[in-house]
Amino acid sequence: MFSVLGKLSWFFKDHWVRYSVAITLLIIGSVIEVIPPWIIGEAIDAITTGELTSSTLRTYVILFAAIILGGYITNFIWQYQLFGGSVKIERILRTRLMSKFLHMTPGFYEKNRTGDLMARSTNDLNAVATTAGFGIMTLIDSTLYMLAIILAMGFFISWKLTFFALLPIPILAIIMQYLGKIIHEKYMDAQDAFGNLNDRVLESIAGVRVIRAYVQERRDEQNFADMSNMVFEKNMVVERIDALFGPITKVGTGISYVVALGYGAHLVSIGEMTVGNLVTFNVYLGLAIWPMFAIGELINVMQRGNASLDRVQETLNADVDVPEPQRPTKGMPEPTVGFSRVHFQYPTSKVINLDQIDVRIEVGQTLGIVGKTGAGKTTFVKQLLKEYPMGRGTVEIGDLAIADQTREDVLSRIGYVPQDHVLFSRTIRENILFGKDNASEEDLKQAIHLAYFEKDLNNLPLGLETLVGEKGVSLSGGQKQRVSIARALIKNPDILLLDDSLSAVDAKTESKIIENIQKNRTGKTTIITTHRLSAIQHADHIIVLDDGRIIEQGTHQYLLANGGWYREQFDRQQLEEVKG
Repeated sequence: MFSVLGKLSWFFKDHWVRYSVAITLLIIGSVIEVIPPWIIGEAIDAITTGELTSSTLRTYVILFAAIILGGYITNFIWQYQLFGGSVKIERILRTRLMSKFLHMTPGFYEKNRTGDLMARSTNDLNAVATTAGFGIMTLIDSTLYMLAIILAMGFFISWKLTFFALLPIPILAIIMQYLGKIIHEKYMDAQDAFGNLNDRVLESIAGVRVIRAYVQERRDEQNFADMSNMVFEKNMVVERIDALFGPITKVGTGISYVVALGYGAHLVSIGEMTVGNLVTFNVYLGLAIWPMFAIGELINVMQRGNASLDRVQETLNADVDVPEPQRPTKGMPEPTVGFSRVHFQYPTSKVINLDQIDVRIEVGQTLGIVGKTGAGKTTFVKQLLKEYPMGRGTVEIGDLAIADQTREDVLSRIGYVPQDHVLFSRTIRENILFGKDNASEEDLKQAIHLAYFEKDLNNLPLGLETLVGEKGVSLSGGQKQRVSIARALIKNPDILLLDDSLSAVDAKTESKIIENIQKNRTGKTTIITTHRLSAIQHADHIIVLDDGRIIEQGTHQYLLANGGWYREQFDRQQLEEVKG
């Protein structure tokens, strides 16, 4: 149960001053709280014996006022320090998780669902923060505060009465320890179910148009209701176990009260205790109720925190699929690109995705990549992005293997426009400037011109300040593609990767964009994957992929004369254009 504190030891070491002050003042505050009941007992005995004078009463009142003021200041400081610590650890872990998410490659996201990662970043972090704040408080209250009350009851009043009154506590501890283990297991199940629910909600929101198009609203609602009920049931199991702590504690304290009143009255009757002592003892027993409850709360909080921290650490400790080189090669080599006998297979794939790829693109050249769906075009491009562990063979930029270059150095030279155009819920201006945040207004206009987006921009209600909505929902497919292309071009990268990025625009727009890229990217390398051969007719070299292998390569004219797949596809597309 307390292993979670060991796992958080790094945080407590870094913030030892904060926690030392908080725990010290919490202990002092606990000691202060046992003084008033003793004063009350003394005052009652003084009244009973007729020895209470105005001077004594004034002393008691002043002492009470001092204790109240001191307790207020003490409690304020320890609560600020302790619960401030819980806020700090939540911020630290959230920052680490975000950093982890941003640095992980696609392989990580193929293994982990977005909804579950969100659950770990919210609910689980909250449980860990609760452990670092409320958990520490309940630990002190259920141990040192309880010990202070027991010592006060034993030394100030009667060890006999203290012993018999507190007999239920060991039994309570055993029962609560057993229940705590069950809570740990069931809470893990509940958090996993919540992660699944999160994932389903994200999918439903992202695919709401498809759901409506296929009239699946009722079915999706039912699926959500079923998963929501599952989360509810799993959390109710946790709450039912959690609900046992209170009644068990009340039974224990009830037995203690019966013993205190019964046996205490007997001790008063035989002269071993005064009436004031009995009143004081019962006040102490009342103070001991919270520490008894705190035992249950402590087990509950620690077990939840332990389970949540394990989930968070599992994510933070996830291995990086593509580790950085120990001694990276530095420098700014020319933007040549070379593939030498490259053989690659995705970690989750059962087939070879690239096989014996040999190709070289010189500075300023354009490479066109075509082939049927699933031939390996996108896989070819992703070899340059260092998203997956390298297979056999060598991929080079500027005659330097990218395996020997850091991912940041490689990507800083690349402008990438993927098939799935990811736009952020910001303005068009902000989405384009994402490629180069310090770009000038002239750079912005040039990128828009190159992407042939001026006319569309003029037709939008707020121009560059138009909000694109989540994932660019307010733009058409062609507009989203051109915003993505402008974002890559404003970077003016040494190597431009267009991965089927012109599929949603018409032939005229495609022609204009290709023409602009040809004119303005002199001395820079461009790689274009496409299904429409018109997009790569100008390319210096074209390769045709099939099942991850190069089956044809050469210039546009050479491939037409060769009469293979490329010629067949070209004729088919020409015929379609004529019919259209």
